[in-house]
This record gives sequence, structure tokens and C-alpha cells, in this order.
Amino acid sequence: MILSLVNNWKDYGGKDKYVEWANQHYHNLNPNIRNLTEDDFFVDSLTKDADEKQYDSRVAYKDDPTILAWELMNEPRCPSDPTGSNLQVWLKEMAAYVKSIDNKHLLEIGLEGFYGESRQQYNPNSNLDRTDFIANNQIPDIDFATIHLYPESWLPSTNKTEAEQLAFVDKWIESHVLDSNAVLEKPIVISEFGKSYKLEGYSLDKRNKYFQKIYDDVYNSARLGGPFVGGLFWQLMTLGMDNMADGYNVVLEQSPSTASIIAEQSKGLSSLRGQACKWAMLRLLLGIYRVNFDAVFDERDKFGTAGVAINLK
Repeated sequence: MILSLVNNWKDYGGKDKYVEWANQHYHNLNPNIRNLTEDDFFVDSLTKDADEKQYDSRVAYKDDPTILAWELMNEPRCPSDPTGSNLQVWLKEMAAYVKSIDNKHLLEIGLEGFYGESRQQYNPNSNLDRTDFIANNQIPDIDFATIHLYPESWLPSTNKTEAEQLAFVDKWIESHVLDSNAVLEKPIVISEFGKSYKLEGYSLDKRNKYFQKIYDDVYNSARLGGPFVGGLFWQLMTLGMDNMADGYNVVLEQSPSTASIIAEQSKGLSSLRGQACKWAMLRLLLGIYRVNFDAVFDERDKFGTAGVAINLK
């Protein structure tokens, strides 16, 4: 289980909720003070304090073996700061704070994988959103890197054919895996990928082939001891959750062919258990689901292997 501590977006409250709490605190002290906005999230002391209290409230989970890692924020972005320094400072501060409370669990940022100025050629467009895959993940307290993968949403309208999307997938994965190995020297996980049935051109066959391609890349890297050690699709749901369906949701009972691909990936990665792993973090291999699932990790030790039992009932 990877627990995200806050969302960049308004879904589930997001960072706007911290800003709201900070405004309430400020106005209690001085009703005439200006309202904070989401642009203040990464620099204002009170929103930082509110975020730290969020971590504090979870200190009881620091000994919980069902938690694999903490995520600082889902898809952090700070477009108001063209230098990216506000985000970098915030990430360093929050990462150090979380580790000061809990050094038993892994920690990751929640990045989508956009590069900074030095590697713009790998980005899907010119909008960098002030994140930097290299600099952000070089923070010492960050244990592994993450990327997301949504070519059908990211690519310009002129690059939306299936072949062009798959070519981008190859380039995106290759560049990040190489950098994780040679520059970061940390494992890397695709913590979100999927295909939306709400977008034009969707078919179940395309989604299955897409899942299989990413799973094959993960398995082949893991088998050879490479840094690419996990792929988590967005998102697993059960029957009766139609009100939360965003097009990317997978309901196993309704998609047996997709369920079979997921099950085979789990079996394949499970077969690698006990095999020497360059990163000594083979337990990441079994994290094929991102959210909305019932899973139990059987941890062997802090840096050992783990088994996962998925309750599909």
C-alpha cells in the first residue's frame, strides 16, 4: 500500500483544503488579513504546519507493515514559480520531516516525471509545471522515483495515433529508467498509467495491449535486476462505484481479459521472489495496484521481499 498524504488537485480535498484551514486560522487572528491562495501552499508557514499535522496524525502507522511507502503529494506542481525553487524547498523540508517521524517505510514524491530545463526534449510538451524529475528525486530522503504515463492526454492533438502514443511510451520509459539507473541510482515505479474508455478511439483490446506492454517492461527489468520495479495502473474499482468512475477505472468482474493480464503479471513477479535484486527492494515488484483495493503485505523485513494477497470478493 502506498499512501498519498495530499493531492495537488481538488479531488479528495487536495492542497486547497490546507489553504482553507490556514485561512481560517489567519482570520481568527486578524479578520482583515488577505486570503491565501493555492499558490501560497509551497511557501506559507501555516500551510506547511497544516501539512505537517497531517503527517503527525499518521504517526501511529509508522510500525504498520501493510504500508509500503508514503507519497508526499499526488502530482505536485507549482506553475506560479518559474524557477521551481519553492517546490524543491518544500519537498526537501517535508521529506525530512516525514523521515524524522518514520524511517521504516519508503518515501516517494508522487511526480509525473516531467523534466526540468536540462532535458526538455523528453517532455510531452513545453509546459514543465516547475517540476524536475532529476533534481526533485535527488533529495536524499526520497527512496524511489515515480512517473505517470498518460500519452493520450499529454501529447499535442497532432500526435494522438496509437502508434505515436506507443512511441512516446517507449521514449518516456527508456529515458526515466536510464536516468534512474545512471543518475539517481534509485528504483523507479510507474505509479499511474491507464487508458480511458471515455476518450475517442478506445477499445478493450488497446487497453489490454497497453497494460501488457508496460507489464512486460517492468518484468523484464525486474528479472535482470534493473531499476524499473513496478507498474501501478489507475485505477482499480469494485462494482457499485459508478459515481467515482473517471474512464480509467478497471472493474475486474466486468473486464475478465484485463483481470487475467493483471493476475499473470502478479504471478510472474511473485516467481522472482527470493531472486537477488540489485536494489534490495524486490517488494516493490508486487505493487501493481495504486488505490481502491484491499491488500495485505507479508513483509519479511525492512528491505526484504513481500507477498501480496488481493481480496477480490
